[in-house]
Amino acid sequence: MSDQSSAAGTVPADAPYPPAVLSWGLILLLMVTYVFSYVDRAIIGYLIEPIKADLKISDEQFGWIVGLAFSVFYATMAIPLGWLVDRKRRTWVLATGVAVWSIATAVSGLARNFWHLFLARLGVGAGEATLSPAAFSMIGDAFPEEKRAKPIAVYTMALVVGGSIASFVSGFALTVSKELSSVSLPLLGALEPWRLTFIAVGLPGLILAVIFFFLPEPKRRVMKSAADQVTGSSIADTLAFVGNRIGTYAGFISLICVMTILAYGQTNFFPGAFERLYGWDPSFYAYVNGTGILIVGIPTYLCVGYFSDYWSQKGIKDAPFRLLMFGYLLMVPTGIFAMLMPNAWLAYGLLALNNIGIGVISAAGITSLLLITPGKIRGQMVALYYLSISMSGLLLGPGTVGTLSTRVFGEENLHLAIATLPAIYGIIPAILLPVIRRLYLAQMERLHGPAA
Repeated sequence: MSDQSSAAGTVPADAPYPPAVLSWGLILLLMVTYVFSYVDRAIIGYLIEPIKADLKISDEQFGWIVGLAFSVFYATMAIPLGWLVDRKRRTWVLATGVAVWSIATAVSGLARNFWHLFLARLGVGAGEATLSPAAFSMIGDAFPEEKRAKPIAVYTMALVVGGSIASFVSGFALTVSKELSSVSLPLLGALEPWRLTFIAVGLPGLILAVIFFFLPEPKRRVMKSAADQVTGSSIADTLAFVGNRIGTYAGFISLICVMTILAYGQTNFFPGAFERLYGWDPSFYAYVNGTGILIVGIPTYLCVGYFSDYWSQKGIKDAPFRLLMFGYLLMVPTGIFAMLMPNAWLAYGLLALNNIGIGVISAAGITSLLLITPGKIRGQMVALYYLSISMSGLLLGPGTVGTLSTRVFGEENLHLAIATLPAIYGIIPAILLPVIRRLYLAQMERLHGPAA
């Protein structure tokens, strides 16, 4: 699709939005896709023990697989894919990405050593890099600004549903693995249950790829001129826009970066830590965590969407950012103290609060970003957002925990490595919160006028 044909699909900023039934239908489809992507991404953390045993790898190597391998293309492809999303048919870009990550997930189950699995996770990251720029660009064109928080919260709630599904599927696979050492399949031969799990969750995603290939997309909206509007939509324009406001965006993005560092770094090691410290079988942890995620996660995302829109309509224009700050101040201390508790249930209780904080930040973060982002560069800004939080989360999170476990505390003290992570990365941004908010409000004022 040419740039000219893409431009022909634009409408003025004040044009009527698509019918609600179509817009919400798009949200539900994007949410299902996000669920598939998160399951494909997160399920490896629950399978840490059988993977380590079969492939003969350490905590440190596992950290590089779930961190560096996934992030290499997931992050570095974000900018060119954001550029593509701003110019080409977004549903086709997304269809290609879904197909790539689904096949790569299935191939993960065929890995025979560290490098095989590393390369397969590269493919998962490359495919998933298409999702967020395309999704949030389409959401921005399907809903008006004052009604955007709810659909974004519903979409990002897929993290909860995906995390729960990943837990239950992994728990089932780990339970089966105790009874069956392997299962024979035609052409593939004997496969351990963890390998079958990757294949089973990966291949169904190809159905979604076909759906998106034939799905129409909402027309792009051209924002009215504003004093702080970007001059063009090239990558250079986007980088210049951010560079001129580097303090604002660096401060804002640091809060979400800490969230992803904790989410990726801690979550991937919790099953192993609960087994080594508290004696919980990984399958039991998976079932408990799957249930816990649903209980606290869905209400969290729905409440963030409701209160963000409600307060925004009442004139509190920075409502999403206020929610984000609340989530941050809840997330950091609970992340530090959870794995220092004397028993497993107290630890998991603090983790439930930690998940609330992470959920609030996840749901409010992208809404907060869109409030300080001109429409011309929305796809690229979302890509930059995910580039930053993914590189920091995936590289610093699992890598730090794995290295601290293997080289500092000893792998029998994995819980200490997990507890140290939020202390290393989370305290300084917490101290700087007043400065970060002041810069954020100044940028909002340039785009929208004074905030309440």
